[in-house]
Amino acid sequence: MADGVPGVAVAAALRAAAERLSPVSDTARLDAELLMAHALGVSRSDLLLRHMQRDAPPAFAALVERRAGHEPVAYILGRQEFHGLALQVTPDVLIPRDDSETTLAAALEGAGEDGRVLDCGVGSGALLLAFLAERPGWQGIGIDRAPAALAVAAANARALGLDGRARLAEADWHAPGWAGELGRFDRVVANPPYVESGADLAPDVGAFEPAGALYAGPEGLDDYRVLVPSLPGLLAPGGIAVLEIGATQDAAVAAIAADAGFSCTLRRDLGGRPRALILR
Repeated sequence: MADGVPGVAVAAALRAAAERLSPVSDTARLDAELLMAHALGVSRSDLLLRHMQRDAPPAFAALVERRAGHEPVAYILGRQEFHGLALQVTPDVLIPRDDSETTLAAALEGAGEDGRVLDCGVGSGALLLAFLAERPGWQGIGIDRAPAALAVAAANARALGLDGRARLAEADWHAPGWAGELGRFDRVVANPPYVESGADLAPDVGAFEPAGALYAGPEGLDDYRVLVPSLPGLLAPGGIAVLEIGATQDAAVAAIAADAGFSCTLRRDLGGRPRALILR
């Protein structure tokens, strides 16, 4: 075909790509299929059903080499799905992960028909926008200290038709008086930086995702120590805060929360790892 590489069928190109990517990815075949679908401008299911015998597009090889250099598939594609929502992602924001479904589910528990939700460290908007999509009567605010991240969240809010209920604001909880104009909320959610500054992260993460959204001091607790004491002034009566945590941080973050006057309930992710703390 005129738009492809003569003599190299999609099926053969996918096999070669999966072999090329196997040293850097546990999902090499899936990665290859997603990149091929992107290069062809079709969905993955459409690729598998209708395009396996056509010629591979010239752009595919360059995409595979980017992935072979550990660049995450989500950044190559410029998108990632979370809770059924198609979200734009760029290297200015963390890639939404399935583990955060635990945080979202905990925040949605007991949330009535209307209320206010605050997302601290909104990034791509994944938690805030998924919450608002599930609770049409709620209003939300997402804060971030990175203007580039706020721009991504704003684009996602517009694309999902949620911009009328999701307000975005630049704020840094390390700055004095950061929460003064925000008001009170029935839910506060946060996925703050929680990686130890000396952690040896996989290249896909450490070399590509924004360091400011990852690292939080030698124990990974610096942001909890600053953010958690601010939460009592942000919660409405009966409100709760839900914090995403690292898999070994439940006791340490619970102690920080107790010092701020909270009781905690732990939620584990699908792998059985500690993932979220509900603060009351």
